[in-house]
Amino acid sequence: MLDEATGTVHRLGGIGRLLPNPHLLIGPHLRLEAVLSSRIEGTKTDVGQLLRFEAGEAPPKDAVDDAREVQNYVSAMEHGLRRLREGFPVSVRLLREMHEILLSGVRGRHRRPGELRTSPVWIGGSNLQDAVFVPPPPDAMLPALDDLERFLHEHDMPLLVQLALAHYQFEVIHPFLDGNGRIGRILIPLMLVARGALAQPLLYLSAYFEQHRSEYYDHLLMTSQQGDLVPWLRFFLRGVRRQARDAEERTVRLVELQAELRTALLDEGQPNSVVRLAEYLFSVPVVTAARVEQLLGVTRPTAHKAIDALVERGDLVEVTGRQRGRIYEAPRIFEAVYGAVEVEEPETQQLPLDIDPGV
Repeated sequence: MLDEATGTVHRLGGIGRLLPNPHLLIGPHLRLEAVLSSRIEGTKTDVGQLLRFEAGEAPPKDAVDDAREVQNYVSAMEHGLRRLREGFPVSVRLLREMHEILLSGVRGRHRRPGELRTSPVWIGGSNLQDAVFVPPPPDAMLPALDDLERFLHEHDMPLLVQLALAHYQFEVIHPFLDGNGRIGRILIPLMLVARGALAQPLLYLSAYFEQHRSEYYDHLLMTSQQGDLVPWLRFFLRGVRRQARDAEERTVRLVELQAELRTALLDEGQPNSVVRLAEYLFSVPVVTAARVEQLLGVTRPTAHKAIDALVERGDLVEVTGRQRGRIYEAPRIFEAVYGAVEVEEPETQQLPLDIDPGV
């Protein structure tokens, strides 16, 4: 299983290195991950809602917090990747920086964003005595975090095994009052990029964890209760193998569609602004005229002309029905990236690892 999972990651890494414009194509993967990782913790925002929110459309009142939480996840991941490119190591300090962004201005903002907890917590039950799981108290948590940080920089075991153990260990330590699940899942693609297994963050496991939510929680808990790492490792490696293949298929679909659309636009003699807009849509397939004006550095009339050209071809569709503040979606690109995702509802309600009911 380790060989198969490692092979799928290497193949995905090879495809990532051959992408004509990888920085454009990581956006869809990241936003899908943000939605699914946040959904594990109870948010209801889908990818379309996130993209329209980013484009400037106000979500329904009961969905504002969810949309902001998912957007914060995107910002936290982008911050981590930017720090890696600057030469900053994967460390507790970096995780704290991302945690501060993750909880900024949302429901967990009162739970010490960016700060390690200084009080005991428990998961499940009403107190420490009847809890399902009790992470280490603060005096034991700090040396455990130091040990985890050292472990992240060791090179004496297969990388995927190391990632499985690191993710498990982070969740067990539970260093924050809120947001532990999401930060623990961000750690996986960050480490893959930091160690050079992937040039771009194309592999995310939240879709797999969401579809097998009960097993995910059960394996983490059973590992702590029984001390047997093998069932968790098998579960993790199955997820890597599956999601790497899924990411490969999505990336290939995107690249093929990108080449097809670019060739057609050039053959038609479309202006440069139209070609550039089409390229951008592969990163975020939802735009407004104001956003296009900003991205392309063109005047508002030129932005409208570029949008109208793609609307006429059927590559963009206006979705609000309004005369002002119109929002346009690229249906073919959206389908190529997100259409094949089918997230099964969990059979039973599970307690999110992200939020601690007791402090």
